[in-house]
Amino acid sequence: MANIKACMSHATDEWGTPKEMFEYLDSIWKFNLDVCASPENHKCGKWFDKVDNAMELEWKDRNDPGRCFMNPPFSLLKKFCKKARDEVLNGNALFVVALLPARTDTKAFHEFIYGQADVEFLKGRLKFVGAKYQAPFPSMIVTWRKKWK
Repeated sequence: MANIKACMSHATDEWGTPKEMFEYLDSIWKFNLDVCASPENHKCGKWFDKVDNAMELEWKDRNDPGRCFMNPPFSLLKKFCKKARDEVLNGNALFVVALLPARTDTKAFHEFIYGQADVEFLKGRLKFVGAKYQAPFPSMIVTWRKKWK
């Protein structure tokens, strides 16, 4: 097994979503907005990048609530998890589906995910686009959406 330092030796904490993972999720959810993208790696026709600053924008596509995909920079997980939850609660997003590291011991998990979103833990370790090795951590798919009663 490669050592953890080698796996994490990347100049950024932004990790590209594996193509097959996004295609699978998109076949289910039909996303219209990628809220954590760049011109080089966006997954939807509409996306927000660092210049746009997703924290300052409403997560919707024109007047339609967003069907959002999110693979945030790991250093901003807590902020993006809070924003995702809030955008769903205030009606700007129909749902936000996020690819996140499965770190159930964090404040972000307990404050903004646990009991407030659906969580699916992925089997195995993902190999993110641009990474030399598989991630040294497990991943999860988190979905925030309004619950129908």
